[in-house]
Amino acid sequence: MATKAAGIRAAVVGTGAVGLRAARQLHETDGVASVVVVSRRAARASAVAAELGDGASAGDWPSVAGSVDVVVLAVPDALQADMARVCVGDGAHVIATAASIDAVDGVLGLAQRASTLGRVAVAGVAMSPGLSCLLVWRAARDLDVVDEVHIAKSGTGGPACARATHAALRGPSALWRDGRWQSEPAGSGRELCWFPEPVGGQDCYASSSAETSLMISAFPTARRITARVAATRRDRATAWLPMLRPPHPEGLLGGVRVEVRGWKNGVACTNVMGAVDRPAVAAGTLAALSAVAAVRGELSPGAGGLATLATKPGELLVALAERGVKVAEYAGGSE
Repeated sequence: MATKAAGIRAAVVGTGAVGLRAARQLHETDGVASVVVVSRRAARASAVAAELGDGASAGDWPSVAGSVDVVVLAVPDALQADMARVCVGDGAHVIATAASIDAVDGVLGLAQRASTLGRVAVAGVAMSPGLSCLLVWRAARDLDVVDEVHIAKSGTGGPACARATHAALRGPSALWRDGRWQSEPAGSGRELCWFPEPVGGQDCYASSSAETSLMISAFPTARRITARVAATRRDRATAWLPMLRPPHPEGLLGGVRVEVRGWKNGVACTNVMGAVDRPAVAAGTLAALSAVAAVRGELSPGAGGLATLATKPGELLVALAERGVKVAEYAGGSE
């Protein structure tokens, strides 16, 4: 690759399954001048930067936050809220891939500071939440009123994602119903959800997920919002225990499915969208595209999910499709 011209300066913190793909996607994006790779193991960061080639280099945390335009955080969830605070304070936009409730709430807590500084702090940029936010927008765009939003996911990205999904099956889970929070035990409420092929039908259960809070701000008219995760009987039985074996470096094929119910011209409608890919691939690709969108002014200043901040969500979906993350629209709709 030829030496890059002046343009976006990006950094990726974390070199796991998601971080590695985000770094590769950023490095291959027109308009990105440099990618700084940061890892807790300096040798790993140097190796990844060398693999990427011209325009990539290894860096250190937290100094990198003050020397780039945008930072992608692909580290364990528990670290991301504090790291996002540093990024915004140092003048960088931040894309946080953490999907746990605490991590997402921590990033959302930066709303006032990010808005004041004219920076973007995007929470939950993964397959679910993240891609799911864009799919809900797509399913809701033709409706006059959004009444219900139901989201289900299958599969995990890297080890951190696998651990977070394991934890999400122990309760309680929070759902939004008739304008207030309600609780039900995580791992309960089995529902057969059909994801696009080849994932197909999966038994899904209530989970502790940040999807709900991200959807409330984007769709305030919704009376009911739920989030579910695909799980086996063993997954549910062992959710209260430490993981019995170390997770794989990267998960296999996964999927996300969203169902949006509402009204159009006085007629009740149900729109269903879905996507299938390796979760780490989808998350890394979306994180890279979101980073570029933040610098280009295509995300509104402040903190929130993509359904709230993206000013051109349709273009993000098109860009994802161009990079191999395909979206499926289910046939039918009106009830």
